[in-house]
Amino acid sequence: MLFSFFLSLMPLALQAQDSLSVHLGEIVVSSSRWCQERESQPVKISRISFEEANAYNPQTAADLLGLTGEVFIQKSQYGGGSPMIRGFATNRLLYSIDGVRMNSAIFRSGNIQNVISLDPFAIESSEVLFGPGAVSYGSDAIGGAMVFRTLAPLLAKGKSPVAYGSATMRTATASNELTAHLHAGIGWRRWALLTSFTASSFDDMEQGRHGPEKYVMPYIVVPGYNKDGVFDEVVVNNDKRKQAPSGYSQINFMQKVRYVPSVNWNLEYAFHYSRTSDYARYDRHQRMRDGKPRYAEWDYGPQKWMMNHLMAEHAGDNFLYDSLRVNVALQRFEESRISRSLGKAGREIQSEKVDAWSVNTDFLKKVSKDIVISYGAEYVQNNVRSAGVCTDVVTGENSPMAARYPKAEWYSAGIYAQGEWHVTRRLNLAAGLRYNHYRIDNDFTKAGYEIPFEPKQSADAGSVSGNIGVNWRPSYGWLFRLNYARGFRAPNVDDMGKLFDSVDGCVTVPNPSLKPEYADNVEIGIAKRFGNKFEASLTAYYTRLDNAIVRRDFTFNGSAVMIYQGNECLVQALQNAAVARVWGVQGTLDAKFAKHFYAMARVSWQRGREELDNGEISPSRHAAPLFGKVTFGFDNGRFCAEAFTQFQAECSAEDMPEEEKEKTEFYALDAAGNVYSPAWVTFNLRASYKLTKGLSLNATFENITDRRYRPYSCGISAPGRNVTISVTYTL
Repeated sequence: MLFSFFLSLMPLALQAQDSLSVHLGEIVVSSSRWCQERESQPVKISRISFEEANAYNPQTAADLLGLTGEVFIQKSQYGGGSPMIRGFATNRLLYSIDGVRMNSAIFRSGNIQNVISLDPFAIESSEVLFGPGAVSYGSDAIGGAMVFRTLAPLLAKGKSPVAYGSATMRTATASNELTAHLHAGIGWRRWALLTSFTASSFDDMEQGRHGPEKYVMPYIVVPGYNKDGVFDEVVVNNDKRKQAPSGYSQINFMQKVRYVPSVNWNLEYAFHYSRTSDYARYDRHQRMRDGKPRYAEWDYGPQKWMMNHLMAEHAGDNFLYDSLRVNVALQRFEESRISRSLGKAGREIQSEKVDAWSVNTDFLKKVSKDIVISYGAEYVQNNVRSAGVCTDVVTGENSPMAARYPKAEWYSAGIYAQGEWHVTRRLNLAAGLRYNHYRIDNDFTKAGYEIPFEPKQSADAGSVSGNIGVNWRPSYGWLFRLNYARGFRAPNVDDMGKLFDSVDGCVTVPNPSLKPEYADNVEIGIAKRFGNKFEASLTAYYTRLDNAIVRRDFTFNGSAVMIYQGNECLVQALQNAAVARVWGVQGTLDAKFAKHFYAMARVSWQRGREELDNGEISPSRHAAPLFGKVTFGFDNGRFCAEAFTQFQAECSAEDMPEEEKEKTEFYALDAAGNVYSPAWVTFNLRASYKLTKGLSLNATFENITDRRYRPYSCGISAPGRNVTISVTYTL
């Protein structure tokens, strides 16, 4: 039905009488780290501009990515957002901010929330590079790379300084959101300053009224304790819409300074800081034990991210380069996990800090009018510190407990080169190659638990990745793409530095011979433009992940068993012993008809199979069911209105990944009592109006039918009927 709905747009588009923005000709930076036309890239790239983001007013950067209709967002709690792209997620996706790698050495295979540290108000553009992007971005860019560019300070064009900025106030009914944002800048001919600040507060999220009763949590835990003891209370949740605890708050700050000493040089310093409050992991609060809630508390502690970033650009005309860019950055990540069982006094806290140093040097050289090459080098160093403590909430006494990770250092160094050759006016080729080497040094001396092996462990290995692709335009309006890319993911501290406790008679030991995972991806794309009114594209892909890291039986000192904590345990280790396969199709339609009307549609279908730790084959955990977005809109420059729908197909019990089948606490149950993810569709309206010059009003009416639904793999329901209103003043 959805595909026939898309086809119905075609005659409307063919009757169009005005111009449609040519999406294929957009300028993007994802593929090569330099600005290029998207039409010349042999890979699929989606872009969200600053204007589009402002129109939709996303609450977080994760919601910003979801605007594409091509990135599936998983949430275990309200304060979260873990993108899923082409059947991959978490540490198999890469995040880049202003050319700096955000992935740290403790990015895990479980859902991660780091993208919400970015401020959507301060992002100038967001691009999603689908498929392996290892040549430009190194390790982790297997399913795709998300490239964010933040607002840049503007220089004055004349003698008089230029001042600019905007302020936004926003509220939303489903969570009683209150958000305030301000960014302001001033520029002279050589100097420019830009400051951005955002503060948000969210109450517990309310879900819809109409949907599976399984999504209603029948109780709320009210933690209680003092010097006389613990008296946690379980009370009845009389409000079916309330999802408690789920509220949180967040602040974001950005300061940039720009200096242009000459026409050939551009220098920029940026400071970024983000901090959340504690926020409950809502999916864990739904777990039961002996007929009662499992936890009285399960929170993520404040998630903090800080980055100092210095960028230098030089425009030259020499043998080595036409353009040079150097990025030097220091990031600090802080996160923690806080849990306490119902009725127990012991509160367990594991905290991690990562200092991430990085240097990127990128060169661009136009060899001839038809050949452009880019090349560069990268060095990254992560220093990991982890601690564990158990606090008695009654007495206040602290006692040490196992840290999540050992003290560790993770190093990565790489060199790359890629080129683009416009063979003819209709044909261009692109190819690239990268060599990367990594090293991990783990020190378990102060890990806080028994070490049945040498406390200092190291591992290192190299990897080669590359890509080659072709774009062919046989006639006006047609574009064919074919691309092969090989990506990799180097093992990190999370792979080699955790899960060393005995579980079910097994003990996991480090494996210094652990090697990178490799992903081979083939992508075929076709796009057709009908005049300037209508554009359609279809992309098919197949990805095979080899050397996938799984936990399997192992030998230690020649033996398959060892004595650990007084028990004979089977030895296991993470090993490169599995294969995963993902395949899928992505389709897009864009049309403009009549004078001010437009329409768009995005659909993604994917399937995957992966080997589990026990060797069995399961549907891939991060391959979401069919999903997408359809929009009809009107825009005359001053007034804009849209009707849009978002949807997800059902993931039946037979298609559920084995790991998801265990999560009975938050999935719906079919007639046989098996977990599954029901299909859902939402109907939404959005409008914006420019009241006066500089002053605009924006309103969104989401989930009009008040549907109660949970996107696949999510541990918390999406908002029910929700009205978002924002007022923006632009200088």
